[in-house]
Amino acid sequence: MQHIAPLPNRAVLSISGADRTTFLQGLISNDVTLLTKESALFAALLSPQGKYLADFFLTTDGEKIFVEGESTGLPALAFKLRRFRLRADVAIEPTDLLVFAAWGGTPLALPPEATVTPDPRLPEAGFRILSPSEIETNATPEDYNIHRLTLGLPDGAQDLLIDKTILLEAGFDELHGISWSKGCYMGQELTARTRYRGLIKKRILPVSATSDLPPPGTILRGPDGRETGEMRSSSGTIGMALLKIDQLETPISADGITITPHVPAWCVFTEASPKP
Repeated sequence: MQHIAPLPNRAVLSISGADRTTFLQGLISNDVTLLTKESALFAALLSPQGKYLADFFLTTDGEKIFVEGESTGLPALAFKLRRFRLRADVAIEPTDLLVFAAWGGTPLALPPEATVTPDPRLPEAGFRILSPSEIETNATPEDYNIHRLTLGLPDGAQDLLIDKTILLEAGFDELHGISWSKGCYMGQELTARTRYRGLIKKRILPVSATSDLPPPGTILRGPDGRETGEMRSSSGTIGMALLKIDQLETPISADGITITPHVPAWCVFTEASPKP
């Protein structure tokens, strides 16, 4: 069954001007030159130290690049981007575009002004829809939240900590949010070094329990009382947690609740990758 849900916690910036592609190319984690009208990109902005600041989807109509991100974080993202504008021919402006997600089939019967692109992270994730007006929906934001938790997809600042999380902990490599061939961008050095040296010790992974999961920030512990992770977002009995990779086979609990981690099929744990 096809589902379409509004995402009122998402908003959209437009980036226009002759230098829009080269401007973003030197800042974000993915290769902006690969962006087309038919395909979106998933990417992040990092601090110079390689720590997460914001993640977003990019789409284009051929004249503007649209940046879809968390509505609460979008003003701060726009401010950060404008700081790097300097003399570039770039304009960064908010839009009134509405954001929707679709899954369970290709969305049909949408208004002609709506833009539909496959979610670039996973085929199972569905589609992203930007529309200047409301469209007919048959699912709720919470339905979509459960869908993405079931797939093990981290969702912005509720799962990734600003100025702390590194992209490889959040699956950005497997979820096509990083280009390893585009050259330099802000935070690229740490991201590459972490990959090639195999320095990932923790991952943000889906978890489940037989009762409602504890709130974000709850420390998860093994049977010896040692810390094994930390809760992030959840909905009822499914959620996301930052977990130590070498403790995944150890029983995990918090506040008397037994918690079971799940490694999604798309998630790959590897040793240090050889340098190209």
